[in-house]
Amino acid sequence: MAEHRPYMKFNAFTMITPSHHGPGLAFEPGSRQLDYHLPQPWIDLAILLERGLFDTIFFADVLAPYEVFRGNRHATVAEGMQFPTGDPSVLIPLLAYHTQNLAFVFTSNILQAHPYEFARRVSTLDHLTSGRVGWNIVTSFLPGAGRNLGFGGLPEHPERYARAEEYTAAVYKLWEHSWEDGAAIRDTATRIFADPAKVHAVRHRGEFYDLDGPHLCEPSPQRTPLLFQAGMSPTGRAFAGRHAEALFINSLDPDAAAPVVADVRQAAVNAGRDPHNVKIFVPQSFLLAATEQEAHRRDKELLERQTIEGNAARMSVFLFHDWGTEDLTAKVADLRHRDVSAPVRKLLDWSTRDDWTLGELLLRWGNRRIVGTPEQIADTIERWHEAGVDGINLEYVTSPGSFGEFIEHVVPLLQKRGLMQREYLPGTLREKFFGDGPHLPGEHPARRHRAPGRSV
Repeated sequence: MAEHRPYMKFNAFTMITPSHHGPGLAFEPGSRQLDYHLPQPWIDLAILLERGLFDTIFFADVLAPYEVFRGNRHATVAEGMQFPTGDPSVLIPLLAYHTQNLAFVFTSNILQAHPYEFARRVSTLDHLTSGRVGWNIVTSFLPGAGRNLGFGGLPEHPERYARAEEYTAAVYKLWEHSWEDGAAIRDTATRIFADPAKVHAVRHRGEFYDLDGPHLCEPSPQRTPLLFQAGMSPTGRAFAGRHAEALFINSLDPDAAAPVVADVRQAAVNAGRDPHNVKIFVPQSFLLAATEQEAHRRDKELLERQTIEGNAARMSVFLFHDWGTEDLTAKVADLRHRDVSAPVRKLLDWSTRDDWTLGELLLRWGNRRIVGTPEQIADTIERWHEAGVDGINLEYVTSPGSFGEFIEHVVPLLQKRGLMQREYLPGTLREKFFGDGPHLPGEHPARRHRAPGRSV
């Protein structure tokens, strides 16, 4: 296999919660998800992932329980479905201490913290990890988060992205402008720590945020952390084209991914950026065994041990429909010939089976994963690569089991095919991703805010 092919990137997608994507599977033998609130399972996971040459642990986050299903949060709470949840940024320094190369991306939405405070938190993390931190920029999608944060509900979609534009501008000014290169001189002879002439106020005045600065932290290894984003609406894609260095797309199949990849890269071009300065990721979940038959047997058994209610609570949020309003016991064969809601019709069109109930179909939709042998899973990943996708956000079925199986059985195949790194590149997360310097490239909008005298 040709060695010149660019390596794909692999993020371990997880969350500080009992159950991230598989309702009920936290109770499986070998799972450590019920101990999500303790340090040792996370330390062990980070060490495992670094041994397996994963690029990052990617932490999802929410700021409200899922409460669309039947108009309440009962099923969410009962199954520990992304509730309760801890603050991922607090965990990162602990995991960085136990690793040397693994990086850490955390989700923080632009409603939850003032940009002045957030900029300090990120710079602190970037210092403590030697530049191994990334920020997943989100605008939130849960009305409960908006209520809990004092907005009286979720601001409308255009306002959230207007806030995101101003929020990023404010933190860019703090990270890129406030301190010049060499401002922190640490002169032992004169006992001068920093040159006041090289530390600047920011004085941002906007529609949503005001701040003066200067930034409370001296420049960290990356200054601006590696920037991730997941919005796939037209507004979200345009925002990602301007800002994201890594972007998630929602294509379900490699064959359908190529036009989406081209579209999001074009968004970067439209923003005056190099399209290759954006890494494109897809979420994928895998369940493997030595034979295809054994893998499907495992998949069937896991599905049978999950509840329809827990899955419906999750999918009510992601499919924007209260599945508690539907008859989940109705047979798919009967529903095909009825006048049904658009979300139900979408599921029916996806299904190739008529003997399931609507609830069973919903369960399978919510637990879509690639089931097969390690070779078949490697084949699927290679197809994503050929479609122009740069990386995989690996969703676990059970943790740490799913990650361990992938590392033991799939990683060697990917390395043999030239699809996954055999050793880590040195440097910061940005250097590991792009092979250049630790700072943003010149065309990125953050660079417009560079301090006077900045050389990079």
